[in-house]
Amino acid sequence: MKSPRDVVLVEGVRTPFAKSGTKLKKVHAAQLGQVALKQLIAQTNLDVNSVDEVIIGNTGNPPDAVNISRVVALNAGIPLKTSAYTVHRNCASAMESISNGFEKIKSGTMDVILAGGTESMSQIPTLAPQKFQEIYEKLFAAKGPGQALPLLWKLFKADVNQIKALLQGNMKDPYFPQIGVMLGLTDPFVGINMGQTAEILAKEWGLSREMQDKFALRSHQLASKAMKEGRMKEESTPVYLAPEYKEVISEDIGPRETQTMEALAKLKPFFDKATGSITAGNSCPITDGAAMVLLMSREKADQLGYKPLATIRSYGFAGLEPERMGLGPAYSTPLALKRAGLSLKDIGLVELNEAFAAQVMSCQRALDSDKFAQEKLGLSAKVGEIRDEILNVNGGAIALGHPVGATGTRIVLTLAKEMKRRGVQHGLATLCIGGGQGGSMILENEN
Repeated sequence: MKSPRDVVLVEGVRTPFAKSGTKLKKVHAAQLGQVALKQLIAQTNLDVNSVDEVIIGNTGNPPDAVNISRVVALNAGIPLKTSAYTVHRNCASAMESISNGFEKIKSGTMDVILAGGTESMSQIPTLAPQKFQEIYEKLFAAKGPGQALPLLWKLFKADVNQIKALLQGNMKDPYFPQIGVMLGLTDPFVGINMGQTAEILAKEWGLSREMQDKFALRSHQLASKAMKEGRMKEESTPVYLAPEYKEVISEDIGPRETQTMEALAKLKPFFDKATGSITAGNSCPITDGAAMVLLMSREKADQLGYKPLATIRSYGFAGLEPERMGLGPAYSTPLALKRAGLSLKDIGLVELNEAFAAQVMSCQRALDSDKFAQEKLGLSAKVGEIRDEILNVNGGAIALGHPVGATGTRIVLTLAKEMKRRGVQHGLATLCIGGGQGGSMILENEN
């Protein structure tokens, strides 16, 4: 039954997603967010004075835009009086922004919220080693050449040592620079990176290299087909590149229409070179992009004359072992389904973020396992089957990429648009979260 306090998703917009180090590498995360937010405001003809709050997810946290939500909001034309804050839940940061908005609207505290996420993984910095930082600190405090020159000589010698460490590839050397992206993708609790967690799942669930590569090929084929047929353009807006703003990025840079099993088979395991099966080809690439959505209470949307895409029925977050973080959706989905009063059989479309092929297939098997349900979830029987024909029907992150702070909103938006096209009543957007968590959100088609 419809309620005035239902939380509806009115509309959403994202930028094209691009592999890091490619066309969007020089575009600041705040600018990516601004592009998506300004287009969303224009597309919905939204009176910015009606916005109660702006909530944006981000994980890279640029040092020149520490509360990036406020920077994005003001640059997009949101009034000074409107508050804005940034949320961080690793891979689910942009889903967290929506769940925050959901709670505020559901409670009656607010009526209009702009939520989303933005990330430039290209611009996550490389950190100077501690030995360099100590010299820099003293250099900044130096009084005159007498104090500065000896420090500059130390800096020169440190540079030489760093070059030696780089040439030797000795990442444990105190002079080796710390790559921010790699630090962020390594779990501090168990000390392994995300790819290594996927290797654990591939072995535990018996997923062969060929099975994973077939899934990766499917992602590229479906994403390429969706791009060709214009479905991606229905949810995205072009990015014009500075300084001349003549070059425009209007499509995702990632999906490969010409991808083949033969090409995938040539790639070597990246995380476990001896016995592994996770490669760059069956993993999601590091990516830049942003996505934004407009949330309202039903009564406010009706009052303003909007016809929403979907109602947000429920959401759920859950924790698990960090070393098996990829199984997060198998833990959070039962929680979201229970809150919505639904079962997995009621779900007609699923967007399950493709961090790794092995991770998605492990979730499918876990959800369809009585043993897993009984031992891990405390349930009497399995949650249910996610059939391939309803899963990531426009491809997923293996092809499109995974800008960590933006993906949670992207999968919700993609799901809502496809539910409308197909006339599907209920859909599930879900993803694993680095650190050992899962996030899930249930949508209901308004049309």
